[in-house]
Amino acid sequence: MRISITGSPGTGKSSASKFLEDRYAVHSVKELAERYVCGEQDGEELLVDIECLNEGLKCGDCIIEGHLSHLLNPDIIIVLRCHPETLRKRLEGRGYSDEKLRENLEAEAIDIILEEALETGKPVFEIDSTERSPEETADAITDILNGNTEGYEPGNIDWSGVILSWY
Repeated sequence: MRISITGSPGTGKSSASKFLEDRYAVHSVKELAERYVCGEQDGEELLVDIECLNEGLKCGDCIIEGHLSHLLNPDIIIVLRCHPETLRKRLEGRGYSDEKLRENLEAEAIDIILEEALETGKPVFEIDSTERSPEETADAITDILNGNTEGYEPGNIDWSGVILSWY
């Protein structure tokens, strides 16, 4: 089974995934793109060729984390969400430019990754990582993988009102 842990940058995908590595084979999209030579470096960013990666990807039962992982034909998609004001602080701490910051905050506020995940037709679950530690987020992921999905259904998280206050 291929499991996707996806979400906007800064929602805690990589941090939570570190707590899953002792129980699951965990790979990042970036790591896989480099391994399968399915990306092109653009400054500090790796532009991942999703089509190339989907064609060559062989990871068996695994978790793939990254904001593009929901595009890699997973069996289950878990979308991490974070309140835009908390996300702003996290991304500012990473030194995001104003343009990149705004783009990612708007994407989170209007559910871009969730909508893309739902379009796959695969089972999708949402976790609000705003107040959770990475370990608590990993525990929520484990709950979902163990079939305890109540409260993680898509549509329970709505940041749309936040974006209205920006304009």
